Amino acid sequence: MPAPGSSPIKTVGIVGGGVIGSGWAARCLAAGLDVIVSDPAPNAESATRASVANAWPALTRIGLKPGADQKRMTFAKSVAEAASKSDFVQESAPERIDLKRKLHAEIDANARPDVIIASSSSGLLPSEFQADCKHPGRVLVGHPFNPVYLLPLCEVLGGKKTDPAAIDNAMKFYTSIGMRALKVRKEIDGYIADRLQEALWREILHLVNDGIATTGEIDDAIRYGPGLRWAFMGTNLIYHLAGGEGGMRHMLEQFGPALDLPWTNHKAPKLTQALIDRMVEGTGEQSKGWTIKELERFRDDCLIRVMQAVEDARKAAGGKAPV
Repeated sequence: MPAPGSSPIKTVGIVGGGVIGSGWAARCLAAGLDVIVSDPAPNAESATRASVANAWPALTRIGLKPGADQKRMTFAKSVAEAASKSDFVQESAPERIDLKRKLHAEIDANARPDVIIASSSSGLLPSEFQADCKHPGRVLVGHPFNPVYLLPLCEVLGGKKTDPAAIDNAMKFYTSIGMRALKVRKEIDGYIADRLQEALWREILHLVNDGIATTGEIDDAIRYGPGLRWAFMGTNLIYHLAGGEGGMRHMLEQFGPALDLPWTNHKAPKLTQALIDRMVEGTGEQSKGWTIKELERFRDDCLIRVMQAVEDARKAAGGKAPV
């Protein structure tokens, strides 16, 4: 039997056409692939097509591959139909382990043996939802970030029974559609990026809950401060610079003692109705009446400009810039 993912990938099956699923659909269509979507919601087709159409101007700006066409997206009547017609399946259903186990077993029963089955899960362990599959070796996680059609990061990890070849071939596929595939070395809840995001998110909730800052003030603290540095160097390389000529070693020696100070909270505050109301009111004030689709287009424009600026700076550095 051929290794999972070793056959050419021309049609990608999307199981779940919500925000993440439609983002995958848009990225794959822009890469010149055929897409078949399965989603049980009554308005799934119209909603998915609307999301793809809203993403298309951004994708056009960054460059469509030959054959890219929104018309190459079709809709299946069932999960089984989508799985049977796909060369690669990306599941993007709600984050419930019982649902994912059921869906992966159904996809596994209907997809060709060489087809990789990937989940967009943002924190569940692949060993758990591959448990009921007859061919668990081709089941893994391919965790993207919203908007999937623009942000390149895709965390890839397998479960206890995942074939290493499936992971390698999945990473090759994600790279082929313009993503930065990042292999997660060990199976861990939340993977890498979401564990980092979650730590910041919990601290945000504490700051709002304790009346220290509004959601808008907190966002300003990120987007006008560390967020700008994170866009091109991440956290560790920035801290390396903070140590001056002594680099990371001097930075840790100088600022290491601050780690013992009570500057952060690890546990999230209780999600009371009052805290929920503060978060909703704060973000409502920030959005200033913009619709979600308008905010998405503004976000996309900003992302494209930032990514292009970083890429231009790397080219100007003669290829010597950190990657």
